[in-house]
Amino acid sequence: MRFLFRSLLGVFLFTLSVALLAAAGYTIYAAVQASMAEGDRPRMAQERVFAVRLVTVESGTATPVLETFGEVRARRALDLRAPIGGRVAKLADGFEDGAMVRAGDLLMRLDDDDARAARDMAQADLRRAEAELREAERATELAQEDLEAAVEQRDLRARALARQQDLAGRGVGSEAAVETAELALSSARQAVVSRRQAVAQTEANAEQAETALARQRLALAEAERRLADTTLHAAFDGTLSEVSVAAGGLLTANERIARLIDPAELEVSFRVSTAQYSRLLGDDGALVRAPMEIGLDVMDTEIMATGRLDRVGASVGEGQTGRLIYARLDTAPGFLPGDFVTVRVREPALEQVARLPATAVDAGSTVLVLDGSERLEEAAVEILRRQGDDVLVRAAGLDGAEVVAERAPTLGAGIRVRPVRPDPPPPGADAGAADDEPRAKAAMVELSPERRAELIAFVEGNDRMPEPARQRLIAQLSSERVPAQVVERLESRMRGG
Repeated sequence: MRFLFRSLLGVFLFTLSVALLAAAGYTIYAAVQASMAEGDRPRMAQERVFAVRLVTVESGTATPVLETFGEVRARRALDLRAPIGGRVAKLADGFEDGAMVRAGDLLMRLDDDDARAARDMAQADLRRAEAELREAERATELAQEDLEAAVEQRDLRARALARQQDLAGRGVGSEAAVETAELALSSARQAVVSRRQAVAQTEANAEQAETALARQRLALAEAERRLADTTLHAAFDGTLSEVSVAAGGLLTANERIARLIDPAELEVSFRVSTAQYSRLLGDDGALVRAPMEIGLDVMDTEIMATGRLDRVGASVGEGQTGRLIYARLDTAPGFLPGDFVTVRVREPALEQVARLPATAVDAGSTVLVLDGSERLEEAAVEILRRQGDDVLVRAAGLDGAEVVAERAPTLGAGIRVRPVRPDPPPPGADAGAADDEPRAKAAMVELSPERRAELIAFVEGNDRMPEPARQRLIAQLSSERVPAQVVERLESRMRGG
């Protein structure tokens, strides 16, 4: 009985398998016949629809920002040089690179023994010249009095001669007495001439003494100046750099020993193209005092400072192009001369312009505009500025229209598209903040106490980092969650990367 049941089951399964194979063969045969029947019939092409992201053209007022790179420079710097040669007898405490000094501080003193001896010798010579002048003046006074006495003698002799001549005319006197009076008058006149010569000689001696006194005063001033040149004082508040002297060293005249820089007087120099420079000129052809910002990238932090355009270089420079512009900084804590910074200059505002993604405009300055039937049409725009990934354009008649944000080779005029518009932010919420919140949370990491202490110690020991940036990084590392990018940068620098 069991054998009969198994036999019937096998026959049933075999019959079912044959039936299934026959059904499969018929299905294949029918499909082949249908395909052969439709081979000669033309197929209807279906229009392809592309999904595109759209942005709305909104015209208004925009302030272009010219972004370039520049170098921080010192507006007020002084080379400290030795006025005279000699041995360095004393240096100020902390006379080294990076030291802060105040105006009037003594920085260096040379050996001044020879200068003091020369000053003392000049003072002695001056006193001798003054004594010689006083002696010459007294001799002049005496010679003048002697001349006055000789003149009185001459006058007396003249009156005596007149009296003898009168007596001789009346027949009372003799000719011998008249001749004696004439001889006496002649002698008196000769004495007056001699006294005048003596006065002239003493006056000449006095003038020579005055000249010698003036020369000695000049010599004393020169000696005092050379003595003063043995000391070097700070001309203004600043920071020392490029120090190249040590106590006991020998210096030659005019040898540079350091450089004094005023950290509060900084400027930035940057080069722009001629076209960019033309946009920074006013109606009078002069450079406008446009506001600008500079940024210094330190780890994951950017230190910012503000300023205004100041002047333009006098020449282009050999092998250079464009224009070199200098901008004066207002307050720039944390910046040092030589820093390579990013410069952002605010150009004059533009009216009736729209900001579009740079990918929305092709090389022919055209955009693809969505019409009412969800098809694209081409429209021309005028590109005014390029601002990073965006462009500022003037689109006449396109205000409020929707354009394709990202051009593709498959897109063109007449193509039907499926618009993809950005979702509007919820009322009272910032859409950008909502989108960035997950990424911000994903970019934050928690640090172990050992890892946190190691990173903080590395930041505190970095002498090249400005103090504001150091404090900001320490504050970030001390928080519960730290940006992952900051941690990666610090650990890369710790590894020497």
